[in-house]
Amino acid sequence: MVKRGQSTMDVLVTGGAGFIGSNLLRRLLRESAVRRIICVDLLTGAGRLENIQPLLGDSRLQLLQVDLKDGSAIQRLISEERPPHVVHLAAETHVDRSIDAPKSFVETNVLGTLNLLTACRTCWGPKEGKFLHVSTDEVYGALGFTGKFTEESPYLPNSPYSASKAGADCLVRAWHHTFGFPTLIVHPSNNYGPYQHPEKLIPKVVRCALERSPIPIYGEGQNVRDWIFVEDTCSAIWETLIRGRVGERYNVGANEEVSNITLVKEICRIFDAVAPEYGGNSEKLIAYVSDRPGHDFRYALDTKKIAREIGWKPTVKLGEGLRKTIQWCLEHKEWLLSAR
Repeated sequence: MVKRGQSTMDVLVTGGAGFIGSNLLRRLLRESAVRRIICVDLLTGAGRLENIQPLLGDSRLQLLQVDLKDGSAIQRLISEERPPHVVHLAAETHVDRSIDAPKSFVETNVLGTLNLLTACRTCWGPKEGKFLHVSTDEVYGALGFTGKFTEESPYLPNSPYSASKAGADCLVRAWHHTFGFPTLIVHPSNNYGPYQHPEKLIPKVVRCALERSPIPIYGEGQNVRDWIFVEDTCSAIWETLIRGRVGERYNVGANEEVSNITLVKEICRIFDAVAPEYGGNSEKLIAYVSDRPGHDFRYALDTKKIAREIGWKPTVKLGEGLRKTIQWCLEHKEWLLSAR
C-alpha cells in the first residue's frame, strides 16, 4: 500500500486528455504521493489538448500521443516507460455513436484494452503495480422502477457501447484469474462536470441555452440516471488505486437519481438564475424527439462495498455540482461552443 506523503508513485493514465481523464490528472497532481504521470491520449474525439494544456507546465506530467489500437506501439511504450500503476480510461463512450459505428467501439474499447493488458503483463515483474480499469454502470443493463446493481449483478449490456465495455471488463477479469495479473475495476454512474464533451446531455443543455436553440429530449424524458460529479469519481479512482483489493470490482455512484426531464428543467432553472442576460425561460427550448434504439430505462448503483472496504463516499450533491458545472461552462464559453 502507498503511504501518504511519499512521492513514490509513477502512474500512467490512458485517455488523460478526455473528460474524466483531465480531471483525474488534476487530482493526481495534487497528491504528494505521485512522482510522475504519463498521460497517453491520441487527442482525437473527446481527448482535447485544451483540456490539459495548463497542466503541461508541471514537470511531473508527460503527454504521449499513442493509439491503443496499435499493439506494437503500446508494447514499446510500456517497455520504455515501465509504469508501475496504470489507470485505463481511454475509450469510445458515446452511446448514440456506438449505434451508428459499433466497429470503432469494439476496436478501441476491446482491442485497445487487450493491447494494454498484454503489454503490461509482458513488462511487469511479479507483484508489480496495479492495473485499474474504469468501466461503467451500463454493463449491467437496465433496471425497472426499483432495485440497484451490486458488484455481483450479471452483465446484460444493451448497446454496442456497453457491450464493448463489458468485453473489456471480461478481459481484465480474465487477466487476473488466469495470469494472477493485479487488476481493479470501477463502475462509475453517469458523470458530469468541467471538460465534459458538449455531445453529452448536461453540457449540451447548457450550450443550447446559450445559443437559444432547441434542447432535445429523448422520448418523454422519463429515463432515470444516477449522476455523480466528476471530482467525486476521480477521488474514488485514486482511493481504489491505493486501497482497493486486487481482483475486485467497485461501484461508484452518488445516489442522486433523477429523470432526464427533471434534470434538464433543473439545469434550465439554474442557468436562468446565474445568466439572466440570455433572456430567461430556457425551459421553453425543450423539444421532445424520437427515442434512441434500446434506450435503457434506469440505472442505479449499490455503493456499500466501496464505502465499506475503501472508505470512499461522494461529497458533492447534485444541485451543487450542477451549479458548479454551469458556472464553469459560462466561464469557458469558447471551449464549450468550439467542441462540435
